[in-house]
Amino acid sequence: MQSAKEAACKQDAGVIVPFVNFSKCEGKADCVPVCPENVFEVRRIDDKDYKQLSWLAQIKLRVHGMQVAYTPRADACQACGLCVSACPEKAITLRRSE
Repeated sequence: MQSAKEAACKQDAGVIVPFVNFSKCEGKADCVPVCPENVFEVRRIDDKDYKQLSWLAQIKLRVHGMQVAYTPRADACQACGLCVSACPEKAITLRRSE
């Protein structure tokens, strides 16, 4: 049986999804272990995403090893918000799926 808090924070999977701001993300992976739905993976930023960043954000990413969090399983997100709380850079927000 779910606690009242768990039941209150859960949405149907995929209604609300995490969005990672690559300009803020430093790839520390604090989001990975806290996500009960295994939504996140930390890996090298794709060239396409890297080129869209400002030059300052590109330099910051180089300093942090070119690692960022991606959400390949965003459709499994149930909006618990643990990733938002865990991210030290405040790079993750929850948004309604498009």
